Amino acid sequence: MTINERAEKAVELKNSGGYNCAQAVTAVLADRTGLTEEQLKHVTAGFGAGMGNLEATCGALIGAGVIAGLRTGGLGTVKTARKIQEEFRSRCGAIRCRDLKTMTDGKPLCSCDDCVRNAVMICGEVLGLE
Repeated sequence: MTINERAEKAVELKNSGGYNCAQAVTAVLADRTGLTEEQLKHVTAGFGAGMGNLEATCGALIGAGVIAGLRTGGLGTVKTARKIQEEFRSRCGAIRCRDLKTMTDGKPLCSCDDCVRNAVMICGEVLGLE
């Protein structure tokens, strides 16, 4: 599955109602980690709607950070996570859920679908996943 296909699958999972944004991102990249999709779903269960539903850091971005940690084995993860975060901010306009959902002219700064899609795409690019 290509990274584009993974990104679209993540959006489908998020919209299915069975996954939050962090879970959707990690689920489609589970085969690139040492954990199962179900394990990652449990690990990221508390990160939906901006970490614990507090509209803080975007859950999709947190999911990408979890994948970064697993892929790097914890070595250089902060640098990798920073790259992911910077690119996410560049594409989405913010990193906080509340800011991303801010409505302007009837639409959010970046929709949840686009946040999930971008998180998977950026994770794939930064980590060299395909």
